[in-house]
Amino acid sequence: MSRKKSADPELARRIGRRGMLGVAAGATAAAVVGASALPAAAHSTGQNTGHGGPRTGHGHGKGGVPVLPPGRLGIQLYSLRDKVSTIGFAKVFDELERFGYDEIEFAGYTQGGAGAITLPQLKRLVRNHGLKAIGSHVNYYDDDNPNAYSFAQNLTKVLDDAQALGLEHIGTASAPFRYGSTVDAWKRAAADFNIYGAAAKRRGMKFYQHNHAEEFSFATDRPNVRLYDVLLAETDPGLVYLEMDIYWAYAGQFRFSRTVEGRPAPFDPLRYVLEQPHRYPLFHVKDGVEDIAARDGYRMVDVGDGDIDYQRFISAVNRTPGGRRNHHWQAEHDQPVDSLAFARKSSAHLHALRERR
Repeated sequence: MSRKKSADPELARRIGRRGMLGVAAGATAAAVVGASALPAAAHSTGQNTGHGGPRTGHGHGKGGVPVLPPGRLGIQLYSLRDKVSTIGFAKVFDELERFGYDEIEFAGYTQGGAGAITLPQLKRLVRNHGLKAIGSHVNYYDDDNPNAYSFAQNLTKVLDDAQALGLEHIGTASAPFRYGSTVDAWKRAAADFNIYGAAAKRRGMKFYQHNHAEEFSFATDRPNVRLYDVLLAETDPGLVYLEMDIYWAYAGQFRFSRTVEGRPAPFDPLRYVLEQPHRYPLFHVKDGVEDIAARDGYRMVDVGDGDIDYQRFISAVNRTPGGRRNHHWQAEHDQPVDSLAFARKSSAHLHALRERR
């Protein structure tokens, strides 16, 4: 096969048409998916910045425009799952209102030992605390359980509940590995996502997928093709949206900056967003201390205590058309030591950030 021809011309055409980045790095990788694929992103500064990208720091500065757009700070309730299950949504929302949050993202609609709650009651609690429910995470699939609460098994029920809560977005934090980790497997998963996106759109909602690090790994059958690029190329941009988790994107950058064959394959997560900002309405803001001995290159910490340059993301997205109006920022920590303290500190820190002059 000529090194200038694609093994999958249709995938190459889609990637080229939609302007995706980082499918492959260098001539060898470009030959796998076709010459139309754009090269992997490089930092515009030209400096060696490490896997976290050029950092602008977490300092507050003096004066200047707030980095955080007004009314756009949310929190993923997974970070507060221990409190939701013990003291319940109402008391958690009391604290979030006091901390200055604007929005919440659900990770389930039950409150464990705090007692049963109906969706109308939950919707009313959100509204009464001055909050807005912006989205929710639901499992993509559970093929061993036909009654599973997931998109694949119970799409209508999932969308009914999201609509009852008045959500604008309904999505999944499950990676698209339902059919495996080959290019064709991810094309099948992308076809599923297009179906869910079309169904959500008919109800006035947007379907989205939230990444972890593994989405940036490479296809097992074509080891120079990044799976995230397959997902973006094969999903309809009018039906399927993305929620970029900034921490996990940087972890993916650390883990998958080389192909399985050892060839350089750098990418900049922010470049994905800036190429198609309309596809990224939601973001997770979380922090980590750089630790190259750790699997992911970071150890997760409270927002403001680490080295992840989420301010770079917020500031850059703010400068896109409608950027300060059209995007939502959810603070998150997967395993906080004290979940309410994390929520309080994250809000104070993010509200204090100012653009550099």
